[in-house]
Amino acid sequence: MFQFGFNMFPEIPRQFNTSYRVFSVAMLPGNERQDVENGGKIIMPPSALEQLTRLNINYPMLFKLTNKKTNRKTHCGVLEFVADEGNVYLPLWMMNNLVLEEGDYIQIESVSLPVGTFSKFQPLSPDFLDITNPKAVLENCLRTFACLTTGDVIAVKYNQKVYELCVLETKPSDAISIIECDMNVEFAAPVGYQEKEYEKKPAEEDMVVDPADLMPEPSGFVAFRGQGNRLDGKKRKDSTSLDAPQPKPVYVRGIPDYDYEIGTLRFIRRIDKPGTSKDKDAEDFKAFSGAGFSLKKSRD
Repeated sequence: MFQFGFNMFPEIPRQFNTSYRVFSVAMLPGNERQDVENGGKIIMPPSALEQLTRLNINYPMLFKLTNKKTNRKTHCGVLEFVADEGNVYLPLWMMNNLVLEEGDYIQIESVSLPVGTFSKFQPLSPDFLDITNPKAVLENCLRTFACLTTGDVIAVKYNQKVYELCVLETKPSDAISIIECDMNVEFAAPVGYQEKEYEKKPAEEDMVVDPADLMPEPSGFVAFRGQGNRLDGKKRKDSTSLDAPQPKPVYVRGIPDYDYEIGTLRFIRRIDKPGTSKDKDAEDFKAFSGAGFSLKKSRD
């Protein structure tokens, strides 16, 4: 006869599926529990722990919450087993997602979720952009969550202010576990956010100005600006009107080199054209070719 030892075949975990009356954390007897309100975990009765232990539920304990009236679903973890028998306590944001009121019934079912690799959030208010490092703030708040569900609106508290974020996407599935995982996080533009329109500055090539336009108009006496008159009173055909546009003054000073490239130096030397008087004098010049003179008069 063959004898088999105990626990040779591991017991297959059975599913936990129970209905409870649901209340918000504010209805929990005792001191205010902000650790529950700001997270993604619920408080269950002690009998639930005994039943979960008998069913050999795998850790971490994750649950699917279902409101059968509205068919709304979400996922969560468990924080403590100290609730009154037959009751469970949920954060307010979770009750809003499930469209629950105080005293309604909810179905709680144990589940096993894949580890999350990616999630995308959309703030429901542009005020979320006022946070200096929103990604670090979200990462710190998600430490109190056990899982995420696509479509949920979670609450994040920072500096005594609550920000709501919608979970737009989760990978590898619509519900993921975020306990001890390396997950990439992205943000979508907040609801109602509009980018500020800045006036475009004109391009540098459009700002090129003729230096003559910058010179002041001539004032005072201008030579030959008058109008000639004939003795017979008739107008001259070649006469010019005083209202005729005056030519622009000639820009005498050097014009900047608009083709200048940063980092280059140019050494320009003045070279006179051939045939000038300077070149002619240079060709006729001979060193020590002048006539000598003596201070003493020569004797004849």
